[in-house]
Order: sequence, then structure tokens, then C-alpha cells
Amino acid sequence: MKNLAFGITCLPLLLVAIGQSAQAQQQSLSSTMDVYVFPKEGQDASQQSKDEASCYEWAVGNVGTDPFELADQAEADEQQRQEEHAAAEQSGQGSGARGAVRGAAAGALIGEIANDDASEGAAWGAAAGMVRGRRQGKHAEQQAHAETEAAAAERGAATEEELTNFKNAFSVCLEANDYMVKY
Repeated sequence: MKNLAFGITCLPLLLVAIGQSAQAQQQSLSSTMDVYVFPKEGQDASQQSKDEASCYEWAVGNVGTDPFELADQAEADEQQRQEEHAAAEQSGQGSGARGAVRGAAAGALIGEIANDDASEGAAWGAAAGMVRGRRQGKHAEQQAHAETEAAAAERGAATEEELTNFKNAFSVCLEANDYMVKY
């Protein structure tokens, strides 16, 4: 009786494991690329797998693009975008201090000429220079961010276009082998 109880309690776990194993076996090449392939002439899973592999090689050869390499490229592009974003954050750093120094120098010169008080002119010039420097720094940072995002979008669009071209070629080949294809 003890073995029967053990078997009954483990049965759900066994069924889940069998279901997961069946799903893993059903994962086809096309499904990894979000392409849905349906046999029109009753081809079995083994034949479909062979046809998909053949069409994959044909599409790579004709388009010159491997979707799995494109996925790696997209990952590298995202890392590059993050690095460029971090660099853009740094582009405005210190601009307020640089502006203050420039303003103080100009203010000291003007103060000395105007009323023989370089220190008061330097103080006013530093304040004005800091405000101006921060504005310029913020503008430079915003511009760097915009350029970074535009470049990332352009790289992403190019990768997406290459993937679409591959899927078109892959689909044409499978359709020629009596499959219905959707993506």
C-alpha cells in the first residue's frame, strides 16, 4: 500500500515532466524564429524538420544573413547603445564649473576696468558663467542622447530588415515544399 501511495503522489510530477519533454521535442527550427509552419500534404514532424533545415540553409545562402547571428548582433548593438548613453551622460559633466571659471576671468577683467574692483566683477562673472555653462552642458547632453538614440534606432531597423528578408526567403522555400507559413 505504501508503494501505491508513493506512486499516486508522484504521478502528477511525472505527467508534468512528460509534458515538458514533449514540448521540448516539438520545438522546431522555425518556432525558434517565431515562424509558424503547417504541413499542407500531411508531412510528419521528421520530414518537416528536414525541410526546415534545408530551407534554413538555402535562405542563409541566398540572403547572406543568419538569424542567430543577427540575435547576437542585436545584443551587441544594445550594449553599444548603453555605452553611448553613459558617455552622453558624461558629456555635460563639469560644464558649470568650467563656465564659472571663464565667467570669473571675464568678470575680473571687466570689474577691474570698470571700477577698479576685480573681485566683485569676478564674483558676478562666475555666477553668470556657471549658469551659462550649465545650460550649454545640458544642451550638449540632450544632443548627445538624441544622437545616441537615433544611431541605435538605425542599427535596430537595419537588423530588423535583414531578419525580415531572411524570413521571406525561408518562407518561400517552405511554401515550395507544400507548407503554409506565417510570421
